[in-house]
Amino acid sequence: MSLNAYQQAVVRTESPRDMEYRLFAQVTRALMEAAKFEPDDLKNRIDALDWNRRMWAVLGADCQHPENKLPPQLRASIISLSIWVSKHTSLVIRKQEEIEPLIEINRMIMQGLAGGEAAAA
Repeated sequence: MSLNAYQQAVVRTESPRDMEYRLFAQVTRALMEAAKFEPDDLKNRIDALDWNRRMWAVLGADCQHPENKLPPQLRASIISLSIWVSKHTSLVIRKQEEIEPLIEINRMIMQGLAGGEAAAA
């Protein structure tokens, strides 16, 4: 089976929760790689930082839509995290904060996504 056929099959069988987990895993892996570079080496860190910020911005924007079916308290928490991620990312870029808290937030979300899957099974 070709790689394209396999990827299409995966996309068709993946639940939204699985896709979110996979996206968080990819972004978090990129942040972990970026964390290996010195804070002054923005060239090797910026793509991961920007990808993470954009992902959280989309999540926050999605939670603002009235059609979003998540509970209101969870939506509010995601919006708050999105704002925090944006501010913290700016501080990381200015070398005023560390990248690790961004990684930890993503890991906690991944645990929640994985835990919800286990609870549903």
